[in-house]
Amino acid sequence: MKKKGHKYIFVMGGVMSGVGKGVASASIGKVLQANGYKVNLVKVDPYLNVDAGTMNPTEHGETFVLRSGLETDQDMGNYERFLGRDLPEENYVTSGMVYSKVIERERNLEYDGKCVEAIPHVRDEIVDRFEKAAAINGSQISVIEIGGTVGDFQNAMFIEAARVMKSRNPDDILFIMVTYLPIPSKVGEMKTKPTQNAIRQLNSYGVQPDFVIGRSEEELDERRKDKIAEQCNIRPDHVISAPDIDSIYDVPLNFERDGLSKLLLKALKLKKKPTKHTMKEWAAFAKKVHNPKKEVHIAVIGKYFSTGDFVLSDAYISVIEAIKFSAYNLGAKPILTWISSGDFETGKKKLSELKKFDGIIIPGGFGTTGIEGKIKVIKYIRENKIPYFGLCYGMQLAVVEYARNVLGLKGATTREMDKDAEHLVIDIMEDQKEKIKNRNYGGTMRLGVYPAQLKKGTIARKAYGKDLVEERHRHRYEVNPEYIGQLETAGLVFSGASPNKKLMEIAELSKSVHPFFLGTQFHPELQARPLLPHPLFTEFVKVCLEH
Repeated sequence: MKKKGHKYIFVMGGVMSGVGKGVASASIGKVLQANGYKVNLVKVDPYLNVDAGTMNPTEHGETFVLRSGLETDQDMGNYERFLGRDLPEENYVTSGMVYSKVIERERNLEYDGKCVEAIPHVRDEIVDRFEKAAAINGSQISVIEIGGTVGDFQNAMFIEAARVMKSRNPDDILFIMVTYLPIPSKVGEMKTKPTQNAIRQLNSYGVQPDFVIGRSEEELDERRKDKIAEQCNIRPDHVISAPDIDSIYDVPLNFERDGLSKLLLKALKLKKKPTKHTMKEWAAFAKKVHNPKKEVHIAVIGKYFSTGDFVLSDAYISVIEAIKFSAYNLGAKPILTWISSGDFETGKKKLSELKKFDGIIIPGGFGTTGIEGKIKVIKYIRENKIPYFGLCYGMQLAVVEYARNVLGLKGATTREMDKDAEHLVIDIMEDQKEKIKNRNYGGTMRLGVYPAQLKKGTIARKAYGKDLVEERHRHRYEVNPEYIGQLETAGLVFSGASPNKKLMEIAELSKSVHPFFLGTQFHPELQARPLLPHPLFTEFVKVCLEH
């Protein structure tokens, strides 16, 4: 399925992980899009997991769910946010996907009895996936981020696939290394040697980078650029400085100031084309990030924060960005505070501390850890009329709290916490229980886009401005239909439901009762974008500012 004349840019990491390959790749895609090209962004995860759904959030960060329902790495979220469009599942590749497909073909005798080996069979499967993604997207340029760092055993086969594509079509392929240049505090000088070594290691794979993006605390000076160029056989103007910045949304603008898109197009023998996707709107949004007129203080109460002595907010990165998009577009700077729900169970934190916040968000999650703490928080928020936005599990627990403390169902809970409880107000649908019994957990998840019909006169309907919406899901449990009538009689409003009325999608309290108390069964953060903030987040932030 090779696409004739298609251009590929491979982005690889050097020196260490976590230097921003994903943001760099997304920004490269953005500036090329602003030059009139349809760009395809692809993420390679070298893990043997078939998808990101089973990865631990405190180790790997959040799982980003595509429209199709595929569970992917959080970089796919950055790609969609920067390009401003949905991406298909073909744009996400893992080692698990590749190897399982090769083994499946071998079992089906599709290799005609040949010895199946890493080269050529695994390598060619990778190449086929890259070419298929390009063809399905109808794009002109693919930017492919290879996860990990050069020297990792896991990503070597993907680099080999990139190398062989370059050997077949040298004019259509570029290699970019995103590297890190440390400034040791006791030395006081930016050091290029780790980058030189990383590039030489990449050379040992048969790959020579065409561009180097140098991440550092400070901007690369000309001396450092010249040194990298001389030692690593790279043009000095192809060494791009990427210093630390306050907002990742400045990265495409900084790249444009350095003329990166012009250099890339010249290297690919392409010319700028007319387009409506200019950087004008993007620059206007980036300006709002730096010039907020007020502040909004929001607490995010979750469970995937602690990783040793550090806080990993990447577990909720899409939530964070969704808050930012709405806040900045309302002229406000969001001040976020991370609180572990377990702190309210142990008494480490007092519920009264929540009064200092303009609003509270409880994001999604799985399992029983810290859940009673969240329920205590929701009760306090509801009774003290603090704006509340619950996402997925945050909605389910709001229903549990309401059933316990307003409806009076003692011990009401979710099957996830206690499958033998008397009042399972959150439960598995009947057709899923047999799958759970047989440990077929993957088949019980509601993943990807589902429609929701909105009820007139509600907060949700006012925010969206339409009757029918589509949102992305990632969950296993639902509001139990047996309790819907009782909950509604007690004052809980199910303002969004599946068109057949069986699945409750949004729960809220009337504005006459509470300024903003709303939860969604879906994950609205997955569709929030810089130039198109999500309406529910925007409505929430508006109320927080008023509060």
